[in-house]
Amino acid sequence: MNTEEMTSLAVSALEELKGIDIVVLDIADKSSIADNMLVATGSSQRHVSSLGSEVRKQFKDAGHPPLGVEGDNRSDWVLVDLGDVIVHVMTPEMRDFYALEKLWSLGPDQADQDSAVLTPV
Repeated sequence: MNTEEMTSLAVSALEELKGIDIVVLDIADKSSIADNMLVATGSSQRHVSSLGSEVRKQFKDAGHPPLGVEGDNRSDWVLVDLGDVIVHVMTPEMRDFYALEKLWSLGPDQADQDSAVLTPV
């Protein structure tokens, strides 16, 4: 299964259970850990858990089981590692707090500027 097919299947699984504000981030040029990162919101811990379980189930049924899953039914954040695609499902509070879209949208120049500001003198 290639990256586009994996991304499409993951988005479909999230949409099937009404995942909120699904965003696909292309991180291929920013990291060697994956090509795409999906971020979605669940309305509650139970919804987050259900979304993560659905992604896991759909990939297992497709013959491509996840490499790893972090988080459980009491979590505000579930991560499903599919290899070239990583899926993050979070409660609204966690998504706002960690702001993964903003973090992964920073370019190298911006990251250097930010770290220079945070370096103690």
